[in-house]
Amino acid sequence: MASNISTIKTSSDGLWQGENPLQYAFPLLIIQTILVILTSRTVAFFLKPFRQPTVIAEIVGGIILGPSALGRNKQFLGWIFPSWSTPILETVASMGLLFFLFLVGLELDLNSIRRSGKKALGIAFAGISLPFLFGIGLTFLLRKALKSQWQTGFGPCFMFIGISLSITAFPVLARILAELKLLTTGVGETAMAAAALNDVVAWILLALAVAVAGGSKGTALTSIWILLSGLGFIAFIILIIRPAMNYLVRKSSSGDDVIERSYIILTLAGVMLSGFMTDMIGIHAIFGAFIFGIIIPKSGEFTGKLIKRIEDFVSGLLLPLYFASTGLKTDISKISGSEAWGLLAVVISTACAGKILGTFAVALMCTIPVRESLTLGVLMNTKGLVELIVLNIGREKKVIFK
Repeated sequence: MASNISTIKTSSDGLWQGENPLQYAFPLLIIQTILVILTSRTVAFFLKPFRQPTVIAEIVGGIILGPSALGRNKQFLGWIFPSWSTPILETVASMGLLFFLFLVGLELDLNSIRRSGKKALGIAFAGISLPFLFGIGLTFLLRKALKSQWQTGFGPCFMFIGISLSITAFPVLARILAELKLLTTGVGETAMAAAALNDVVAWILLALAVAVAGGSKGTALTSIWILLSGLGFIAFIILIIRPAMNYLVRKSSSGDDVIERSYIILTLAGVMLSGFMTDMIGIHAIFGAFIFGIIIPKSGEFTGKLIKRIEDFVSGLLLPLYFASTGLKTDISKISGSEAWGLLAVVISTACAGKILGTFAVALMCTIPVRESLTLGVLMNTKGLVELIVLNIGREKKVIFK
């Protein structure tokens, strides 16, 4: 079996010529993808009576395939998820993640924030600030309890932990509200507006955290250059690309299918180019895709058609691979002993308390009834893919763990 990525071959000559397809990259990727989809769909079927969103099934499916469950069998892990295939699987999963964050930006309507006004602003601020404050104590506790697991100073660690505690999983919240038919209610609109504002601020903070983490490889000047380059990229997107996309969206309404298809392909190429630019700057590629999605006009049919054409492929086929690759790195069996389980309980309770209490208090101050205030607190506490992205980026940058 190939052990070095430089010697990996794409496809085999087949069983009749004495070659095992599972020792070649592309056939193995097909099997891995099928297995991930079947596992996540099976979990989704069993979770359906509990009205759990699909993303929960995908997370659980990824953990099942990892060393926490099926991956405990070394023979299974060696055949289906060998170490040499990990970079390939993660590359395809990252492509799905790139386009998923583009879809999040595409569906994020900044006008909803303006319509909700000060109410959404106050709720979003509380939903970020209180968990961030809780993150200070939690960072001290984790660094003291897990001394050997940290390679950087307190600041970068606190940034990533604080963001993971304070961010709201906007796409998961949108999916939950849609499934429960709460999207057009007063509570639903307020929660969506507050979550949208919360996510925008959190992504800015995450970009700052990534820049600071990247600067740890060089000097403080490196972080400054990364931040300035990131601001320059945003200015370029707003001043140059946004008017171009406005023109493209207007032209696509001509009714010519050939022109419309060409514009959609051009837009998808723009997503990848934006991701490449932010990665080249030193900020994660998903920021470029997210910002590119935000600046595309939401009026007209172009955005709806674009979402319809790529959403199922990205969310149904590529994105579950991201959870699988995350699950393959997650070993729940390593959480052993009362201290480890106690730390887990503290982290979970802190993550929930900061969001729910902060949102509940501000909602009451905005004269929202107690029941609706509590509902908003629970909704703003929605967790999911976004938190995993934050933690995985922190891990990639060697800020959180070795």
